[in-house]
Amino acid sequence: MTSTITCFGEILWDVLPTSKQPGGAPMNVAADLRNFGLNAQIISRVGSDDLGRELLEFLDQKGLPLNLVQIGQTHLTGVAKANISNSNEVTYKLVQPVAWDYIQLEPELPDVVRNSDFFVYGSLAARSPQTHETLMALLAVAPRKVFDVNLRAPHYNRATVEELLSQATIVKLNEHELVELASWYGAENDLHRAMHQLRSHFKLDKLIVTLGEHGAVLLDQAGLHSQVGFPVDVADTIGSGDAFLAAFLYQTIRGASPQKTLEFACATGSYVATQHGATPAFTEETIVSTIRSTTPI
Repeated sequence: MTSTITCFGEILWDVLPTSKQPGGAPMNVAADLRNFGLNAQIISRVGSDDLGRELLEFLDQKGLPLNLVQIGQTHLTGVAKANISNSNEVTYKLVQPVAWDYIQLEPELPDVVRNSDFFVYGSLAARSPQTHETLMALLAVAPRKVFDVNLRAPHYNRATVEELLSQATIVKLNEHELVELASWYGAENDLHRAMHQLRSHFKLDKLIVTLGEHGAVLLDQAGLHSQVGFPVDVADTIGSGDAFLAAFLYQTIRGASPQKTLEFACATGSYVATQHGATPAFTEETIVSTIRSTTPI
């Protein structure tokens, strides 16, 4: 399969009480896409420090190309201090400024993005003027744009999120983020109505809302599609939403039906929740086995 997906934004270390793990939603999505055999790559920036070198080694181990990861001399590699006291709701304190706040628009990047089947981005990368400017330049040439909303207070504002929504083809967010966005346009409390409202307002092709252990809902031109969750023993939920998105894009590229796409994506997110860390190794067969061996809730 020759489809190319380019992810843009933060790569960092999630610092846990007893260890550190590579993280950042765009990197997690790219690594998971590689698990499915897709040609995924990431545009980001690290510092010329030990943490940066270790992240580059990790990307290399995951089969991700390093040529689009810039190495800065003036800012340290990104760090997020994770609070995992609640395994179902990990929270982060993100250090700022760091290297990925200064992603430059290097000459080759517009062509890289223009030639990608999907361009995946989030709101966190837009927190700083430099990376925001680079992101907007690349969105101007991207053919299909996937906005993984990923709101992290206090690193976003309504104007920027709306700007990013207005660029998107596909949007993925969780139910808490949907409630917040819906409150901007009339405080619609009904999930499905809020989804219709948001999709219509921003003329989206697909809008996906993840519901944690309860599955996910997709709204596209054919209407609403729902998938209940797969009950699993949770190790931690770090990276589950990113794995969901990677699986969703994989099945979309393959031309699977909306329902099959949603089922596969939910199963992938559930599987990753059974593993420690954001980017466990898995294959399509791993996920098919999860679907076969688990009765949805």
